[in-house]
Amino acid sequence: MQIIIDLPPDLEQDLTRQAEQSNIPLNILILQVLRQIIQKPSIPQWPDSILSYQGVPDFPAFESYREELLPPSELELF
Repeated sequence: MQIIIDLPPDLEQDLTRQAEQSNIPLNILILQVLRQIIQKPSIPQWPDSILSYQGVPDFPAFESYREELLPPSELELF
């Protein structure tokens, strides 16, 4: 299938530059990007940098403050 799209000049330059840096043809780069978008799960996920965060060793763990937290207030419906 062939699809023709009009790209804004800045996006065209970015794609062309990325293809040259990666040493691959522009159409292959665009296919790779489209496949990545389609294969991503629809549920947003945290990036690996967040999931692998270990915290600051000298900082107390959040859980140590749990007992000091106030319980949520009850809503009065009537």
